[in-house]
Amino acid sequence: MSAASKLKREDPDHEVIVLERGEWVSYGACGLPYYVKGDINNLEDLVVMEAEEFRKERDIDLRTGTEATAIDTDDRTVTAESNGKTFELRYDNLLIATGAGALTPPIEGIDLNGVFTLQSMNAGRQVKEVLEDGLEHDGERIEPESVGIVGGGYIGIEMAEAFHARGLDVHLFEMLSHVLNPFGEPTARVVEDHLREKGVAVHTETPVEAFQGQNGQVVGVDTPENTVMVDLVLMGAGVDPRTDLAEEAGVDLGQSGAIATDSYGKTNVDDVYAAGDCAEATHVVTGEPDHIPLALTANRHGRAIGATLAGNQTRTGPIAGTATLKAFDLEVARTGIVDPERAAEAGFDPVRKTLELPSRAHYYPGGTELTVTLVADENSGRLLGASMVGEEGVAQRINSVAAALHSDVTVGELEQFDFAYAPAFSPTWDPVLTAAKVLSGTIRSS
Repeated sequence: MSAASKLKREDPDHEVIVLERGEWVSYGACGLPYYVKGDINNLEDLVVMEAEEFRKERDIDLRTGTEATAIDTDDRTVTAESNGKTFELRYDNLLIATGAGALTPPIEGIDLNGVFTLQSMNAGRQVKEVLEDGLEHDGERIEPESVGIVGGGYIGIEMAEAFHARGLDVHLFEMLSHVLNPFGEPTARVVEDHLREKGVAVHTETPVEAFQGQNGQVVGVDTPENTVMVDLVLMGAGVDPRTDLAEEAGVDLGQSGAIATDSYGKTNVDDVYAAGDCAEATHVVTGEPDHIPLALTANRHGRAIGATLAGNQTRTGPIAGTATLKAFDLEVARTGIVDPERAAEAGFDPVRKTLELPSRAHYYPGGTELTVTLVADENSGRLLGASMVGEEGVAQRINSVAAALHSDVTVGELEQFDFAYAPAFSPTWDPVLTAAKVLSGTIRSS
C-alpha cells in the first residue's frame, strides 16, 4: 500500500491495482501483542487506513479477498481468484509484496487445537477470544491457565508479557543458548533474568520435540528433558519469506531465501519489483544482500518503488537491522552486527565491549542502569553494531548508533559526536559516547 499510495500521489492518472487475499490492509501488526494483552481495546484501532479510503480518496483499485495464484512474465499477466472465479490481469509493471509467513517447524502435534501463531489480524483476534471466552475441551469450556511459547524472538518476548498480564503461567522455549539471538549474549542475559523475575519460566537450549494432545486439543509440550503441561501454545519461531509465487514465475531468490533485488527493488525479471518481508535488501555494514523483515524497511522500500514507477528513480536504501522491543519493564534495542561470529564471517576482526552505565546524571533521581554493547573492527576501528537494554533511554538511543553505521564511522569518530546533555536525560558523557570511548581505547591499546 505504501508503493500504491506514493505512485498515485506522484502520478494521479496512473492505473494502480492491488490484490490482497485477506480482508485487512494497512495495519500495524506489531501492535497485536498489546491488543492481546488488553492495552488496545479494539482490533480496528491497529488499522492505519481503511480499504474503502484507499479506493475513494486515493483512487486505488484495491481488491480484497482476491488471491494472486500465478504470474506469467512473458505475457505480463497475473492470474487471480476471487469468490470462486479465476481471471487474468495484464500489467506494465509488477510489485511482489507477499510478505512473510509464520515459521511452522515439523513438530508433531502442531495442528492440534490450541496451537496458534500471531501472523495476522484474525489470528490476534482468535488468541484474545480464547483468553477471554475460554477453550472448548472435552465438551466443556475451560479458562486457560498456562501457555507454552515456542521461540524467544520479538513475538515470543512480547507475548510472554501479554499472557502474563492475563494471569497465565508462561513457559518460553528457546532452542538456542539465549533468547533474542541477534541482540547478543550480554543483552539476552539481562532480558532472561528480568523475565524470570516476572515469573516467566525461560527454557533455553530446549528444543520442542512434539506437542501432546488429548481429544484433538493441545495439553503439553514435549522437550528432551520432560513434558510441560499447558492449555495453549503460541508459535513464535520466526518467519519465512513468501516466495512461491515469485519463484514459480522465474524470479530469482538470494542466498537468504528471500527475493533478490537491486538497489531500486528490481528483480532479475524485466519490470518486476519486490519489497517488504519477502525481499532482500543491502546491509549497510557488510554491503551484501540480507533478509531482516522489519516494518520500516517494508514501508520505505515500497514508497521508493512507487516513486520509481512514477518516473522519479529512487533507491530503496540499505538496512542496518535496527530494532527495538519492550520486555516487561525493559527497553531492548540493537542495530548492525552484534554477533562476533557473524562479523568474522563478513570479513571483519571483531572486538566487543559491554559496559554497565547510568541512564541519567548520578545525582538526578529516577535513573537506571543500562547495559550497552558496542562491536567494532579491530583493524580499522569501524563501528559494526550495538545492542542495549535498560528501563529507560534505550529505544531512541539506538538510533544514534544506526545513524553512525549509515555514515561508516569508526568508534573513535563516534566518541566525538556532539550529543545533547541534561541531567534528567543523560550523564555528561552519554552511555553511547562512553562505550565508544572505552572501545576505541581498547583498539588503540592493542
